[in-house]
Amino acid sequence: MSSVADSLPATMRAVVMHGPEDYRLEERPVPEPGDGELLLRVDAVGICASDLKCYHGAAKFWGDERRPEWVERGRIPGHEFVGTIVAGDPAALERRGVALGDRVAAEQIVPCGECLYCREGSYWMCDVHDMFGFKGYDGAMAEYVLVPPRALTHPVSRELPGQVAAFAEPLSCAFHAVERAEIRFDDTVVVAGAGPIGLSAIAGARQKNPLRLIALDVLDEKLELAREVGADIVVNITTEDAVARIKELTGGYGADVYIEATGHPSAIPQGLALLRKLGRFVEYSVFKDAATVDWSIISDDKELDVRGAHLGPHTWPAAIKLLEAQTLPMDEICTHQFPLESFQEALDLVGDSAGRSVKVSLIPSLRP
Repeated sequence: MSSVADSLPATMRAVVMHGPEDYRLEERPVPEPGDGELLLRVDAVGICASDLKCYHGAAKFWGDERRPEWVERGRIPGHEFVGTIVAGDPAALERRGVALGDRVAAEQIVPCGECLYCREGSYWMCDVHDMFGFKGYDGAMAEYVLVPPRALTHPVSRELPGQVAAFAEPLSCAFHAVERAEIRFDDTVVVAGAGPIGLSAIAGARQKNPLRLIALDVLDEKLELAREVGADIVVNITTEDAVARIKELTGGYGADVYIEATGHPSAIPQGLALLRKLGRFVEYSVFKDAATVDWSIISDDKELDVRGAHLGPHTWPAAIKLLEAQTLPMDEICTHQFPLESFQEALDLVGDSAGRSVKVSLIPSLRP
């Protein structure tokens, strides 16, 4: 028997994905939590670059000649979310240490707990790979979202605006990329991209206090935000030679660390060129198009460490702590909020190459 905070409606508004560029606003039944489950009223859900790439049909999600379709048609998208607990199994509430009316965020992945990776403690690489909004479980582009027993949740202050609280997901992911970089005090660190992930990586790298923290982007407005979150030096790559500038700053050697957070294939050779020998390249982005590299630079020329970064394992508490400290310019980062009815406008804004937005969110309580 579930505890219920208030009377719940029978149906809810939800965005549903039926295929590439075929997302529709529909009426869906409000889920009823069963054993071990919680029901959240969605406070906010961010739109991620991966959401946009999924919407536009990237092969990583919809398959191609080399891989099968991975996402499930008919799912509600949205994995960057925070919500208020309105119903739940009493045992689940006790196990998670929460109560009705509390606010929680959930990690994107819902690990199986049984595969090789889960058994060895690497839950974020779960082989089953169920994920809110893509496969296995509906996401939060809806008024309510169901949290299954195996989902990983974290408490978040109700004092934060919903769109700021939901930013815990991209911030934690970027923190993991920073951890993968193994930043040292005497490092020169370069972060490519000053979008949500890049800004989050800069904020995380700032906590490591490297010798130099450099941000690259194509828009001066976003580079100013990069300064606000902790970059020492910013470079607009459309007006300045980033490789030459970084070589100049480092006695001709190059940067120690490069974190790629643009999702643009051109950022890969840029990183290989500006890293010094024995440097560390951390790749976070999800690419829509194929990206190629000169592997001789990685091996024979520079003997680089190339590391991937996936999700935000073990970094959620630190990300939430930083948001709750209210030291980041979140009003400038969380630039746009839309009602569910305007999901198409929100997706199009995220994809606007003019860069008019930083972080775009849907707020189900807003009305058009």
